[in-house]
Amino acid sequence: MLDTAPNAVARKTPKISSRVRSSGPLPTKGVSRRYWIVLSLLIVLALGFGAGLLAWDNPMPVGSSGFWLIAELRATSVGVMLIVAICQALATVSFQTATNNRIITPSILGFESLYMAVQTAAVFFMGAAGVVAVQGVPQFILQVAIMVALSLALFGWLLSGKYGNLQIMLLVGIVIGGGLGSVSTFMQRLLTPSEFDILTARLFGSISNADVSYLPVAIPLVVVAGVLLLLNAKRLNVIALGKDASINLGLNHRFEVMRVLLLVSILMAVSTALVGPMTFLGFLVATLSYQLADTYDHRYIFPVAVLTGFVVLSGAYFIMKNVFYAQGVVSILIEAIGGTVFLIFILRKGRL
Repeated sequence: MLDTAPNAVARKTPKISSRVRSSGPLPTKGVSRRYWIVLSLLIVLALGFGAGLLAWDNPMPVGSSGFWLIAELRATSVGVMLIVAICQALATVSFQTATNNRIITPSILGFESLYMAVQTAAVFFMGAAGVVAVQGVPQFILQVAIMVALSLALFGWLLSGKYGNLQIMLLVGIVIGGGLGSVSTFMQRLLTPSEFDILTARLFGSISNADVSYLPVAIPLVVVAGVLLLLNAKRLNVIALGKDASINLGLNHRFEVMRVLLLVSILMAVSTALVGPMTFLGFLVATLSYQLADTYDHRYIFPVAVLTGFVVLSGAYFIMKNVFYAQGVVSILIEAIGGTVFLIFILRKGRL
C-alpha cells in the first residue's frame, strides 16, 4: 500500500531539496560548502605564511622589544606583498573579464615595457646614478602618472573612435610594448658592464625594490581602485556575458569597459612602479582562482584571487628564504611557474 501520509512526505522533503540546483553563483550546497572550505583554507595559509615571515628565524627572544622591532621591520615587506597581490589579482581578473579572454594579462598593454624603458633611459643618460635618480616619492608618482596617462590615451583613442574596438587596442598595446622593449634593449647594449649589472637588479620584479616611502601614495590608490572594482562586481558579471548580451541587458558596454580598464591601469601602474615587472603572477593567480572559486560571480572570485596571490607570494618568499636560502630568485621562480601554466593552458585550448 502506497504511503501518502503527510508525515511520510515531510520525511522525504529534505532529501529532495538537498539535490535542488539554483541559478545563483553557488548553485548547490556542495559547491557552496567547497567554496567556503577553500576560502577558509586560503585564509589559514595566508595568516600562517604572514606570521612565519614576521616571526620565523627571529634571533631575539619571543615577546621582547627586540623581537617586535625586527617583526615591525619585516612587516613592511609583508605589506608590500599584500599590495602587490591585491593589484595583480583584481587587475588581471577584471581585465580578462573586460576583454572576455582568459589567456591575456594587463601586461599586454605595455606597463612593464614602459617601466623598463624609464629605468634603462635613466641609467643610459645619467649613468649608475640614474638608478638613484628614478627613486623617491616624486619619481614614483611620475612613473604611475605616465603609465596611467598612456593607458588613458590608448583607451580614449582606440575605444572611443568610430572604428575602435578592443582587439585593435590590444594589438596596439603589443606593438607599443614591443617597440619600448626594443629601445630598452638597444640602450642596454651600450651600457658598461657595471651599469648593466646595476640596471638588471632593478628590472627583475622584487619585493626589495619597494621603498617604504612609496606606501602612503600606493595604499590610497590601491584602496580606491580595489573598492570601486568590488562595488562594480555585479556589472562585471554582466560584462562577462559578452558585448551583445550586455547591451541587450541595458548596460552601456563601452563606458563600463573603459571604467574597468582605467581602474586596471591604476592597479598595474602602482604594482609595476612599486616592485618592478611581474608578468605572469597575475595570470597564475587568476587561473588558480577560477579553478578554486568555481563560480562566475566576481563577488566570490575577487576574495579568492587576492588570497591566492598573497599565499603564492608570501609562501614562495618564506620557502625560498628559510628552506633554500635563495630569496633573490623568488620572482624568477614565480615567472617560470606562471609561464609554464600559461603554456599548458594555451596547449589545452578550449579548457579555459
